[in-house]
Parts: sequence; C-alpha cells; structure tokens
Amino acid sequence: MRRFYFATGGAVDQAGNYSWGTAQFLLPYVIGTYSTLTGRCTAWPSILEHCEIFVAFGGLALKNGQVSSGGAAEHTQEVWLRQLAARGIPVVNVSPTRGDCPDFLRAEWLPIRPNTDTALMLALAHEAIIAGKHDKSFLAGYCIGFEVLEAYILGRSDGIAKSPAWAAPITGIEERRIVDLARRLAGKRSYLTCSFSIQRAHRGEQPYWMAIALAAILGQIGLPGGGFGFGHGSMNGVVNPRPATPGPELPVPDNPLALSIPVARIADMLLNPGAEYRFDGATHVYPDIRLVHWAGGNPFHHHQQLNRFLSAWQRPETIVVNEIWWTPTARYADIVLPATTFWERNDVHTPWAGAGHYAIFMRQAIEPVGECRNDIDICAALAARLGIEGYNDKTEDEWLRELTRNTIDDFETFKARGLARLPAPEDAVAFAREIRDPERHPFSTPSGKIEIYSMAIAARPDPYGLGEISSIPTWIPEPVDPRHPLRLVTPKSRARTHSMHDNQPVLSRADRDDVWMHPADAAARGIVDGQRVAVFNDRGRTLIPVRVTDRVAPGVVSIKEGAWFALDERGQDTRGCSNLLTPDCSSPAGATPFNSCFVEIEVPS
Repeated sequence: MRRFYFATGGAVDQAGNYSWGTAQFLLPYVIGTYSTLTGRCTAWPSILEHCEIFVAFGGLALKNGQVSSGGAAEHTQEVWLRQLAARGIPVVNVSPTRGDCPDFLRAEWLPIRPNTDTALMLALAHEAIIAGKHDKSFLAGYCIGFEVLEAYILGRSDGIAKSPAWAAPITGIEERRIVDLARRLAGKRSYLTCSFSIQRAHRGEQPYWMAIALAAILGQIGLPGGGFGFGHGSMNGVVNPRPATPGPELPVPDNPLALSIPVARIADMLLNPGAEYRFDGATHVYPDIRLVHWAGGNPFHHHQQLNRFLSAWQRPETIVVNEIWWTPTARYADIVLPATTFWERNDVHTPWAGAGHYAIFMRQAIEPVGECRNDIDICAALAARLGIEGYNDKTEDEWLRELTRNTIDDFETFKARGLARLPAPEDAVAFAREIRDPERHPFSTPSGKIEIYSMAIAARPDPYGLGEISSIPTWIPEPVDPRHPLRLVTPKSRARTHSMHDNQPVLSRADRDDVWMHPADAAARGIVDGQRVAVFNDRGRTLIPVRVTDRVAPGVVSIKEGAWFALDERGQDTRGCSNLLTPDCSSPAGATPFNSCFVEIEVPS
C-alpha cells in the first residue's frame, strides 16, 4: 500500500504505533534508542544463568505468549518461564490481576492500582538510597542527573519524600511489602521488566523512564542477567536470543509528500483539517483528508473512544478497505476490496522481534475465493488504471526470491521444506558494550550517558504539544472522576489476537468475554456473578456479563480488548467493546493511553 501511494504522488504515512508508541518516543531521550522495545534486550539464557530476582511490572501473562506479529515459528515464552521457575529465581508480579503471571512461576503478587507503577519504583529507589545501597560509582560513571532525581526522591526539592509510606496509599500495596521488596533488590543481580501495557496510560512515559533509573540506581545495567527490558509478558519471542538478519520487506520509495501523523491522532486529523499541532519538537498542520485507504488493521478496534472515531470516519468522501472479513471497519467503508488470506497465496515470513529464528514459506493451499486478490495484485491493478509504470515488475515467485535474498541461500530447498533455520542467535546482554567501553560505545544521547535527567527535554519541555514532560521521571497523579470510580484495564484475550478471530465462535470457547470485578465492588452495587451489566462513562456504554472474582484488585475492573464494535438502536455497544470507553487523547509523549480509563457499572434497567 505504501509502495503504491508513494508512487502516485504521496500520502499521509503513520508515525509510531499503538503497541508501544509512548516508549518509542520517550526512550531515545533517556538511552538514545528504542531498540529494547523490539527484542534487543538481555536474552533469556543470560537471565536464567545470572538473575537472582525478576520483577515484572505489568506481569508475564502467558496468553500473550501465544501470539507474535505475523505468527510464531516457536512458542517460546512458556518454555523460558518454566526454566525460570525450575531455577528457583524469585519472580514478583506487579499487576492489578493475579493471572498476569502463570501459577507455575509461584510469583509473589503485588496487586497494584493501575498506573501507579512510577510511585512504587520511586519508593523502591528511596529505600535503596537511604540504606546506602545505591551504586554511586555506576551513577557517577554512566549516568547524568542522578543528583536531581535524588533530591526529588528524598523530598529535598518538593518537601515530599517518596518513601514506602508515601507510596502505599497511592499504589494500594502495604508499606511493609514495598520495604521488603526494596531490601530483596539491594545487592542482588536484579532484572526489571515493564509490559507494553503500563506505557499505554496517562503519563505512560514515566514508569519506563523510572524503571531505567531504578535499574541504574541498583547498578545492574549492562550486567549479565541484570538491568531492564520491556515487553516480556506482552508477546511471544521478546528477549529470545535473536539473529541479526533483516525480515522480508517490499522496497518502498520515499514519500514525495514527506508527511506523516502519529497514529494516535487519526481522529484529530480527520476532524480538524488545517489545524496546527505539535509533534516531536515541531509544529505541523493536519492535512485535509478526502480519501482513506486502509489495509492490515481494524481501526474500529485499535483506536479509542469509538463514538468519536465513528464521527471522524464519516468526514472523508471515500473510505476504501482491503479486508478478508466483514469487520466493523469493512462495514463502515464505502468500498471493500476482498484480499486473500495466507491460505490463498504464496508468501514468506520471518517472525518479528526474535519470536523465532526461522523463515517460513507459506505455501498456497487453495485458489482465491470469489473475487479475492493479493494486496500486491490489487495495487498493481490500481496502478495500471492510473497509468503508473513499474509498480509491479516481478512475478510472485520472483518477489519471494527477492524478499529472501539476504536471508535464504537455497530458495528451492526452502520452498520445498517450508522452513529454514536462520543463523544461530546471540546470547545478548543489553548495553554491555556501552558499560564495558563507554569511550568507544557511548549511549546515543546528547551526553553519551544514560540521562536520568534529560538535557533535551529540559531544553524543550513540551516536545509533543500535549503538556510538559518533566526532565526527570516524576509521579504525576491521574485525574479521577467520582462519577466513574472504577479503573478499567483491557488485557488481551486468549481467544483472539487483538480483534482478529472475534468472528470465529469456535475460538471464543477458549476465553469468554466478561468484565472481571472484585467481590467488594460487586457487593456495593448489588451485582452478582453472571449478570449482564452495563459498563459506562461519558464516552459510551457497553453491555457484557460480569465475573465476580478476587483475582482482580479492588477498585479495578477488567475487560478483554478486541471485541468487535456493534451498536444497538439505543447507541450502546452490545459486544463488550472496551475501546468504546477508552479516551481518545494522546499522552504527552504523543501516543495512546488506552489504560487511562475510569468507568461505573450497573445492572441495566
């Protein structure tokens, strides 16, 4: 699609993504790269060999390990986690739901209030500092700005010490348990990981920044089995040892318009053509979009505040969608171009982010159904009608050979076998070079060091035009509406990948759609297990059965994301679609805060 539109004169491209966009825009300010989001973390073999305590902010949900972008050649997450359990390495699950760690890990559960991870990390750092357990030589040699953060943590700069006593009422975790965890981290080879979910929230840049700062305070960065990483519990293959081989990708020319917007601002763009907005330190103008052509996604799932998005979606003159199913996006399109599934074409694939060191030949199993065509054939036919030459100058077989030219030595053998193992992966330790040889391998930040205090953010505190970002990691409370006192979290379902497969009832048996609610919260509202309830706020209302369980923290409710959006005659959703309720606003780092959502629940009349 990008190849086609860039050949026609250009189009509005995307910047960032829905998965880890907040961290993508924040991490370069702190460590000079966001490669730790794409699997370039300390690998599992190093963790198993050297780690003494493993702390998972956002958990290690096993169901998430069943999926990977484009598929998984090997389902490895459970394998690694079972080895972690067999080694007897203590695991701490910091999450609103107990099930965010598998039972076999025997993890200690700290049932934290959502979006208060930064407060907990600050309290852990406070304990390390007052006990003299912080690594002063590491902080002096490899970081800048610790003294500014230290003054904030100890309360010298604002009069509030960020102690366990301070953090306990914020996080919902008892003071004694915070103190105990801090003491267990002191002097140990520790590994801190944050799921993607905790940066998809109000001020979601802060916990990622503070996790790096806490790992630096403990002196663990660059050591085998120590330091920090992201996404361990978010999808299969993160932190696998991975080969440094490129994945197959069509060659794409430069966009003649040189124009893109953050994915979090699609509705803003459609509703406000010509309006100015700030992004990454510069002022831009929203284009006036008359045509949208969408492929490879379901924005009526992965965008938020869907009533607002529906209004925005009606502004362009024409919506074209390449689809294989009758998704909500297809239902709200003007033209649906039926695209082939992987069963109806030949293709190649290498799993993303270290999900498997394999290349897969996906052999066509059936002829295209009805009028379905490959996406490349759809774009080639459109190019021919527009008089564009050279869009597609190869046969399918020639393209597949070209795509694997740097990966596969013997294409015919690969095609016949269907699978090729890529070169043996490395057992990586993140940032080992930067710590071992900082003169030759500095961090790619202005200072060449880990920026606990960001020089660039201090120079431009509002780089995204969405509110100032402090120059050190900071606890910023989230506004709470007393009319909607329950915090909604939206984990993945075992029955689908985001919204994929929600039209397949056989898979729904694996995980029913319901809203989880703590017994105390249910009793206060006269709600009993199994009732159909209405979950609502000012953005919308959805109907869904309730499950009353103590496996979710008090004050927290949980709806599995991905249910297909469907409104009844009263304008309420009937499928339990969580993104009807989530707010369509960007975090100050320019991405999507899905988990910044408060609701109320009642039995509908």
